[in-house]
Amino acid sequence: MSKHFEDARYYLGRAAEHAKAGVKEELEPVEARVKDLVGVEADDEPEPSRLDRLQADLKELEERAEGEAREAVASARERVAAYRGRDAAEETEA
Repeated sequence: MSKHFEDARYYLGRAAEHAKAGVKEELEPVEARVKDLVGVEADDEPEPSRLDRLQADLKELEERAEGEAREAVASARERVAAYRGRDAAEETEA
């Protein structure tokens, strides 16, 4: 593709981003007035999307698995320490 087309595509993308930001900025007061008239508080967050719920579930599963792994490692360390303590006691008796 010609460098001119690549440049044009880049600048069109930037222009679209700026236009979107400008429209959003101009409509914020209108949105606030409509929410005020309807009785919706501005701080109300929309319900989480399916993706957001899945990400939250995965995070919870990750944290639970991490906790279980930590417990398993701690248990294994205790058993090894007990085993080594038993071996040390047998060596001193012999």
